[in-house]
Amino acid sequence: MTSPLIGGAELLERAVGYTLGALGLITPEALGRPTPCRSWDLAALLRHMSDSLAALHEAVDSGHVGLVIPSAGADAADLVTTLKDQACQLLGAWTSTSRSTVSIADRQLTGAIVGCAGAVEITVHGWDVARACGVDRPVPEELAEQLLQLAGLFVTDHDRPERFAAPVPMSGAAQPGDRLVAFLGRIP
Repeated sequence: MTSPLIGGAELLERAVGYTLGALGLITPEALGRPTPCRSWDLAALLRHMSDSLAALHEAVDSGHVGLVIPSAGADAADLVTTLKDQACQLLGAWTSTSRSTVSIADRQLTGAIVGCAGAVEITVHGWDVARACGVDRPVPEELAEQLLQLAGLFVTDHDRPERFAAPVPMSGAAQPGDRLVAFLGRIP
């Protein structure tokens, strides 16, 4: 039987693969560099990414995500190793589950929707990491096209300007990865 999370799991796998490549770019000297995320340096972004992966793992393990996730307390230099481990554990859990719904606060969502939202988050933060490391590492075209179709479901005007900056104007002819990050308030 096919898991009801397979759509989200497949996108998560591709998002994690892309982001693991970006994590490989990090040097200890890069941890204090600014990121495309307003007011965050790379170390703060890595802690946020760890919290996000923990929430996604909680979703697949328990079927519930608490609104308060304990913040990653690891030393910034150790966070790269921690993130890689978390990402691999997340994929293993996500691809082997039969959980069809996840509750977040008082809402029930399908596991596939949660997985797809996680894929958007993981991918865009992988792009952020690469940029903070001074590397232009575009989101793969097919992945970006799929995530771009989903991003409007997950990021609305209600999320701006607190969680995301305003969309950056971008030509419809631009590469899908550029349109994705621009929609999420980043300058490609």
